[in-house]
Amino acid sequence: MRRGGQKYQVTLKKSVIKDLEKLPDIVLRRIQKAILGLSINPRPDGCKKLKGRDDYRVRVGDFRILYFIDDDLVTVEVVRVQHRKDVYE
Repeated sequence: MRRGGQKYQVTLKKSVIKDLEKLPDIVLRRIQKAILGLSINPRPDGCKKLKGRDDYRVRVGDFRILYFIDDDLVTVEVVRVQHRKDVYE
C-alpha cells in the first residue's frame, strides 16, 4: 500500500507523549522501535484493524499502540499507547 517505497510520516498525539514518559526505559525502547517501524510499514505482521473502528492496533508485549493510517496523505497518527487492560476504554 506504500506508494513507490515512500515512508509514512508518523505523528503522536500529545497525550501519547505524556503516556510514553511514564513508561520504564526497557518498555519505552521497544515501543519507540515499533512506532518508528510504522513509518516503513504501517501494517506490520501482527497488526489488526479494530472492529467497528477506523484505527489499527499493534502489540508490544502487554502494551498496545493504537493508530490511524491515511494512505492518501502517507501519514500514521498514533492516538494511544497503553497497557492492554486500559487501552480500549
